[in-house]
Amino acid sequence: MIADDRALVDRFLDMMAAEAGASKHTLAAYRNDLDRAAEILGPLGTASTDDVGRLGSGWSELAPSTVARRSAALRRFFGFLVDEGLRRDDPSSALPRPRFERPLPRILEAEEVRRMFEAAEDRAASDEAAATRNLTLLELLYGSGLRATELVSLPRNAVRPSQPFLMVRGKGSKERLVPISSRAQAAVERWLEHVASSSLWLFPSGKSHLSRVRLFQIVRAMAADAGIAPERVSPHVLRHAFATHLLSGGADLRVLQSLLGHADIATTQIYTHVDSARLVELVNARHPLATRRR
Repeated sequence: MIADDRALVDRFLDMMAAEAGASKHTLAAYRNDLDRAAEILGPLGTASTDDVGRLGSGWSELAPSTVARRSAALRRFFGFLVDEGLRRDDPSSALPRPRFERPLPRILEAEEVRRMFEAAEDRAASDEAAATRNLTLLELLYGSGLRATELVSLPRNAVRPSQPFLMVRGKGSKERLVPISSRAQAAVERWLEHVASSSLWLFPSGKSHLSRVRLFQIVRAMAADAGIAPERVSPHVLRHAFATHLLSGGADLRVLQSLLGHADIATTQIYTHVDSARLVELVNARHPLATRRR
């Protein structure tokens, strides 16, 4: 990338950090995507609509999701240049727009989750530290819909008896309130008996906290205990189950978006696929035209 382009990209990333609150990981991803585009286009700051149109063939071997991400980065970059008066035209209309279907989330049936809890509760009855910890992890994963990173990095005092919610720092360092059930609170209280009062973490491991990889292993082992194929289960699958079963129980989509910490409601809408029959029934029963006779 030429010096002039590098200066423009630096200004763009400074804006993203200051105004959009983009994380270091996000900024690095934007820089990489813009670098890859410059390999085909040459100078980005002066790229014409025809130049940008070449990206479709240049990216033909890439996955649709990668093309979509790189196009989004360029679209935002060109928009920034126009807003800042650094160029008059916006060539974004020529960017490739791949069509792809978003994969549906893997889910567990409520009965399968119940079996996982029964197996975990049986093991925790021995009051063995590891079994008590595992049940607590399961309660928080399925009961609050936490992401794996959010869960393993909880501080020791994150759960307080007087507060039926957690303050969680999620993606982009954004904070949100997450409800915690009385079941999960009780599990945490039992687990804290095994955690040193000097620990910084609710789930300590060595000099830090439990790793995401170890959490993944624990969840799969609990699935195997319940007679469920381990490859079907992960911390994220339990988060999907939390969302899917809440929606099935009548939760509002906007409420679900807030609980999951999704920036875009479109991300949350993916869960509506699992309960289409209930949604059709709801429209047929509640829509004003449902009671109107022909």
